[in-house]
Amino acid sequence: MFIGKIETATEQGNNALAPAIQKAVEYLRTQDFGKMPDGKYPLDGDKIYANVQRYHTRQPKDCRPELHRKYIDVQYVADGAECLGWCPCSPDLKVISPYDQEKDIAFYEALIPDSSLVLTPDCYAVLYPDDVHSPCMALDDEGEDVIKVVIKIAVELIRAEE
Repeated sequence: MFIGKIETATEQGNNALAPAIQKAVEYLRTQDFGKMPDGKYPLDGDKIYANVQRYHTRQPKDCRPELHRKYIDVQYVADGAECLGWCPCSPDLKVISPYDQEKDIAFYEALIPDSSLVLTPDCYAVLYPDDVHSPCMALDDEGEDVIKVVIKIAVELIRAEE
């Protein structure tokens, strides 16, 4: 996993980022997601697409850690804020729902070790197939409404760029 700031993403010339990730960050930087309805927005067919979603953040106990194998996630909160839990995939994690190839997801009982960061409208997080993450977590007891965009990038596309 790595994180970055949207407003400085292109200013600093992220040459270290794979072109597909650069494309995703540029899309995040230039769209007004407050005016876009929830749904799927293709950037490059099924190889790169954005999911725009609105929801109320949940308490950490109600958020299940997850992992994807086919797609890299670029997660961005366009409005509001949420906590994103993270840990590397390891044998210490207890699987509660095995990997579903069709849905590209597996669920875990807990993050071990548990670390987290706050996603605000100026930050994005890139999560790779070994990054177990717990999205949608509230920062406080009340939670808040967010507009979130998750850009999915096919892992095969990144490997082809290397």
